[in-house]
Amino acid sequence: MTSAKDERRPAGELEASVMAALWAADAPLTPGGVQTRLGAGLARTTVTTILSRLHEKGIAGRERQGRGFAYFPVQDPHGLTARRMHTELDRDEDRETALARFVAQLSPDDERLLRGLLEPDGHPAPDGHPAPDGPSALDGHPAVDGHPAPDGRPASGGRPERGRGE
Repeated sequence: MTSAKDERRPAGELEASVMAALWAADAPLTPGGVQTRLGAGLARTTVTTILSRLHEKGIAGRERQGRGFAYFPVQDPHGLTARRMHTELDRDEDRETALARFVAQLSPDDERLLRGLLEPDGHPAPDGHPAPDGPSALDGHPAVDGHPAPDGRPASGGRPERGRGE
């Protein structure tokens, strides 16, 4: 018989909790700060390991603070979702088929949303296909990296680029 302490959490649950703590913070957090916010009885070494892995994956940034590091999110939750989608596409040898199956499984509302993002005027071309050349509806869209969001923050929702200081 296993105790609740011995049961393993689902893959990614701890990383998701740590990222939620970083997103909710007003400033970079040390492992101790994250541990306090999680309140889940995790050892500081466990939190430090998770933060280090998030940093290695490029999901969290860090800056020197005393003898250790304070961590901050590199992207907002939407940017992280988009990154995961790209990672999955990159793993598939047949990108076209993967994208076709993804689109085929979209709900009508999601399909309409995607079409609106891809078409310059938000409507399909007369033949039902996107125009091969010309501007995209994504040009200047605040959700696209490289363009500031309406509130002036980086489109990624994360903190501005920092020196690595490592």
